[in-house]
Amino acid sequence: MKKTFFIFLLLAATLQLASAASVEYVYTEASELTLVGKLMPGKTANPYHRVDTTLYKGFTKRENEMVRMTSGMACAFRTDSRSISILTSYGHVDDPVNTNIISARGYDLYVREGGRWIWASSGVTGRTKLSDPVTLISSMDGSEHEFLLYFPLYSEEYSIKVGVEKGASIQAAGNPFRHRVAIWGSSYTHGSSTSRAGMAYPAQFSRATGIQMLSLGCSGRCMLQDYFCSVLVDVDADAFVFDAFSNPKADMIRERLVPFIDRMIAAHPGKPMIFQQTIYRERRNFNTAEDEKEQAKMDMAASIFKELKSSPEGRRKYKDVYFICPDACPASHEASVDGVHPDNYGYTLWAKSIEKPVLRILRKYGIR
Repeated sequence: MKKTFFIFLLLAATLQLASAASVEYVYTEASELTLVGKLMPGKTANPYHRVDTTLYKGFTKRENEMVRMTSGMACAFRTDSRSISILTSYGHVDDPVNTNIISARGYDLYVREGGRWIWASSGVTGRTKLSDPVTLISSMDGSEHEFLLYFPLYSEEYSIKVGVEKGASIQAAGNPFRHRVAIWGSSYTHGSSTSRAGMAYPAQFSRATGIQMLSLGCSGRCMLQDYFCSVLVDVDADAFVFDAFSNPKADMIRERLVPFIDRMIAAHPGKPMIFQQTIYRERRNFNTAEDEKEQAKMDMAASIFKELKSSPEGRRKYKDVYFICPDACPASHEASVDGVHPDNYGYTLWAKSIEKPVLRILRKYGIR
């Protein structure tokens, strides 16, 4: 009896694999659909690069790699296909120790249902099978759905092709998000330590509010550099958000912050610029040296913004500059992956903590 049952299971598994292998997919380049979260649309030869590194100079080798990654980008489309496959041609691929590989070089799929984005699937190829397709979802009901496909956070792609079953339809959907709000920041904004690409806090913020965030997260390299400012000066955005105090030390913040702000104001007069305080890092808890260093950064940032608006002249000049304090730390202190980066829940707390203050500021400028 046991032998018969085993043979039955083996046959069922074989038939299931054969059925999956028999699906014939027709692929469409994702850039031919609706790109979401693209920082500089039409200004990069590779549509999946965030910055054209042949045009903007000054980046280190590592920074060149990171600004070519697709962190924060997605595509929107509609299809009635019962299954969806992704075929990727990768460039540089990271293998981070503190970030799920599905987040680093895999895909995260959402479906709009009842006005909400509902997670549908995520997936990634094996390390030795980067050129193989990955089936993200199968056995759907065959009716048309609207999808949002988040791209990898820590890899560069030359091509991303969305596959639907032969005979199914696929077309670009309208951009599901409103406006263009650029956000530049550290590994937090880049999405370090997330399990899926859609859990980076700018992505969570967009799904919750409908406001489109254009991410230029750059792990460990957001230090108020002039050459990053040169990129942001050229970005067409309705507003700017910054996670600018997580990487630089206190003395660097003192030296670079005001010139950075002045240059941004000159380039984007009348547009809101929202700076976020760095979050509390759990590794401070019992490490006095870390606690002192982190507090010095926080105190420096807060003191400069207080100074900027300490006079009538400063209040006029910096009237469109704001300082808010995010929170990614629950009372339990149990939302950290490595003492520096939040886990998914921590990033959810972050996104929720800035929702009201950011929306309140944006409304002043007609950004709703």
